Amino acid sequence: MPAVEPGRRVSTLELFFDLVFVFTLTQLTVMLTADLSFATAGRVALIFVVLFWMYGAYAYLTNQVPPDRPSRRILLMLGMASFLVCALAIPRAFDDGGVVFGLGFLAVVLVHSTLYTRSHGRDVIWYAVPNSLAALSVTAAGLFDGLAADGLWLLALVLQFVTPFLAEHGPRRRDGREAAFLRAQLGGLDPAHFVERHGLLLIVAFGESVIAIGIGIGDLPFTANVFGAAFLALALASALWWTYFVRDEDRAEAVFAATPQDRRWRLAMNAYYYAFLPMLLGIAYLAAGVKKSLGHLTEQLHTGPAVAVAGGVALFLAGDVAFRAVLRLTPLTYRATTVPIALTTALLGTHLSALAQLIALVALLVTMLTVEARWAERDSAR
Repeated sequence: MPAVEPGRRVSTLELFFDLVFVFTLTQLTVMLTADLSFATAGRVALIFVVLFWMYGAYAYLTNQVPPDRPSRRILLMLGMASFLVCALAIPRAFDDGGVVFGLGFLAVVLVHSTLYTRSHGRDVIWYAVPNSLAALSVTAAGLFDGLAADGLWLLALVLQFVTPFLAEHGPRRRDGREAAFLRAQLGGLDPAHFVERHGLLLIVAFGESVIAIGIGIGDLPFTANVFGAAFLALALASALWWTYFVRDEDRAEAVFAATPQDRRWRLAMNAYYYAFLPMLLGIAYLAAGVKKSLGHLTEQLHTGPAVAVAGGVALFLAGDVAFRAVLRLTPLTYRATTVPIALTTALLGTHLSALAQLIALVALLVTMLTVEARWAERDSAR
């Protein structure tokens, strides 16, 4: 693996921004905990996909336009405030808070577009227009109920997903040089900063799963069962942390450094947007399941909490497999095989107990990591 090029590190203001953004993930967990159903899980996913697109836009932006001047810092803080409005409105985003959520999201887009001009000038139009239309679509959804509202949310998703193709292929002259120039601009990522930024986001998101342990225990008496449940939930979160941070982050930075600039943009989209989505959603679902399970450790769980715990772990692993596949990190087989097995642990929760399910998931992840470590040792020896 080639040496990693030195780069700028993440600033404290960017980390502060991430803390505010992760509050949206906390609110989504609250929304899901209140109604652990497939319909709510779908809406949680819909809201987060829309929000995470703009988080990714800010992460790319501050990679190119560091908040090292008062005007940039103030604008970034306005973006934070806009994300806070969205987070506060999340529990009622599909109810009477839909318009408030949409207007907050529109403010997120407008602040981003203003900052974007600092690095790309008039090329901002290729992002500002579709992003603004997506925000207006979400705002309009707040005026409707049922299928009409869901349709407008889906329209916002479509607008977001076509935006990268517009940016890459829209500004093209006959000789193709303008499009090539913009692709080089988009790919001018600082690998060290970009990888570290998303790793810190993941760490803050894991903090949500730790908070879920405390909320799940609540006012329960301090017994051996309660502490055992807390340690099992923490072991589960720790195993997921190990899955990504022990080897993948450093290797990902090396892959980015070795990738030509005109191809870094697409690599960043595939690895840190499309693959990161299920990883972060998995943490949210897991946190909701843990909240609902810890108070019933020795009881059979309802379907919702059992599926949330198992599905959260499986979703995180599936995203991690996609992340590794995009960056061509090996091995993949062990993690891919673990995904369906993790899902089946929901049966242990519904037929035996939450304790049985948590033990099985921890044992499964520890086994996967142990087998991978031995594979890595043999591979190094070869």
